[in-house]
Amino acid sequence: MVARLATHHSNSPAFRPGPLRHVSRRTTCLAALSLSLAGLVALAGHQATPPLRNGQPAKSKVLASRVPPGALAWSKRGFIRDLRVETRCAGRGMARVKATLVADGVKDDVVDASLDAKSDPLPSRGDVLVIGSGLGGLCCGALLAASGKKVVVLESHSEFGGAAHSWKRRAKDGGIYKFESGPSLFSGLSPESTKKAREQGQPANNPLRSVLDAVHEDCDWITYKTWGCIFPDQTVDISVGGEAFSGPGGALDQFGGPNAKKEWNDLLEYMKPLISAAQDLPVVTAALREDRLVALTMLKYLPSILKIMRYGPKLNMLQRPFSEAVKAVNIQDPFILNWLNLLSFLLQGTPSDSLLCSVMAYMLGDWYKEDAMLDFPKGGSGAIIDALVRSIRKNGGSVVSGAHVEEVVLDSEGRASHLRVRHKQKDMMVQADNAVVSNADLWSTRNLIKENQGSAPSIDKWKEFANECSEMDQCESFMHLHLGIRAEGIPKIPPQFAVVRDWQKPIESEGNVMIIAIPSLIDPSMAPEGKHVIHAYTAGNEPIALWKDVERGSPEYSKLKEERSQVLWEALERIIPDIRSRVEVEMVRNIGNI
Repeated sequence: MVARLATHHSNSPAFRPGPLRHVSRRTTCLAALSLSLAGLVALAGHQATPPLRNGQPAKSKVLASRVPPGALAWSKRGFIRDLRVETRCAGRGMARVKATLVADGVKDDVVDASLDAKSDPLPSRGDVLVIGSGLGGLCCGALLAASGKKVVVLESHSEFGGAAHSWKRRAKDGGIYKFESGPSLFSGLSPESTKKAREQGQPANNPLRSVLDAVHEDCDWITYKTWGCIFPDQTVDISVGGEAFSGPGGALDQFGGPNAKKEWNDLLEYMKPLISAAQDLPVVTAALREDRLVALTMLKYLPSILKIMRYGPKLNMLQRPFSEAVKAVNIQDPFILNWLNLLSFLLQGTPSDSLLCSVMAYMLGDWYKEDAMLDFPKGGSGAIIDALVRSIRKNGGSVVSGAHVEEVVLDSEGRASHLRVRHKQKDMMVQADNAVVSNADLWSTRNLIKENQGSAPSIDKWKEFANECSEMDQCESFMHLHLGIRAEGIPKIPPQFAVVRDWQKPIESEGNVMIIAIPSLIDPSMAPEGKHVIHAYTAGNEPIALWKDVERGSPEYSKLKEERSQVLWEALERIIPDIRSRVEVEMVRNIGNI
């Protein structure tokens, strides 16, 4: 999906014997701008505290980039909210090295290296301990390790990557399928898609690209332009790029009304200053200090700051609902209204009246420029995870799988001093010399800290945070269908689809929007020759209440998964009518069910 997709397995915090920091998966999407279609969320206006060196804000360029935005801090002065973090749903991986799937009466082994082969040994201490190896946690760890900090990333699951993790499974004939947990559409990451910015001496707008540049790591990228949409009455191909969408023979000519092009162009003109500001803001806010010496870092970015400031009062629209921009331009065309509502939901799991203009501004600027393109990491999303893990390790850090954090231990002053970790069936204490950062979800992180630790002010602040977590709504769940299929005779189709079942229902209603990804159409190495790998999922609209009282692994649980996945099968049959007869490998998962 989009930003929402990115949040679907967890959100998150962080603690330090200085601050407790929170890096949510929603924040990860904002920081990485890449998970699924929502790799395009804007970072506009987000700020967080830079890492410290000897108690002072860091001066180096890498350190100034600091942890991904969206921080909460637990300092010597108690619990501090640096930034209000919006999170939606929770989940936690289940450590496992090998499992067996029984499909059609045939046992099928998961292809998995041993835990020890993937994991570093668990150190007894580190400068910064990071809970969770999702994109946010790994970006944070990679930047800190490149800045000279001894980083230890602790992952409960057997695979690194959180919602971006990948795994392999063997087909009946011995071929290997590569499956992905979440991401579908990427942009702004390949050398081709960032070529113009580099030629102009500008940093990339995508913060994940900036992180990879800062730590001198990368993936091999494959570029393309077209994805598909399955609407109630038609299936269409949609290409990124301004001319492809609004030019002769483009989507607006095919599906829009007589005034569609004028309304679309009016919207882009209205959004132009917001697009420019949204693209410049991530660069500026990622590097500014937050102490009295802020002017030192502002000087370097003075041209960008002046460029943003010239738009004056209109910048206030960045923090207003995108629906206000739609009303200001008086958009009436049904196709455009439906299209913008779908993009809003894919980006952040909300209709356009709940999506910030800054988010849509970034996406419109990225997808509808003339040289727009989509990117795919060769080998799948796991290639991004591998690059970040390599960076941490080459700079002296450790990334440990099968390390489940049981508790964040605070000292007498309310500072995070240790983590109690369950690893290899043993309880171990790991010391945090500078900080603890959590890329787990908010609710799990809250539960990691026992009540009544530290000083009275710290306890009060923590209770305030805990109460806010209790009041925060979670999004609905996700259903995932992973398939390995025979590909012979399948006509040429796009590698990804967004599916809308009914425009008359609210876009966020149960089962109304689904995502289908067939990454082997982009990168054939994702599946054996003559085969395809497929990931279909309901986009954060599977009712959690249906699963609340069903025991995982029970016959009732399996039956419910089968029933609730039928909507995904029906969507797939719109593009591959005989798909059920092609299946070699099948996995149905509810959120958190790996």
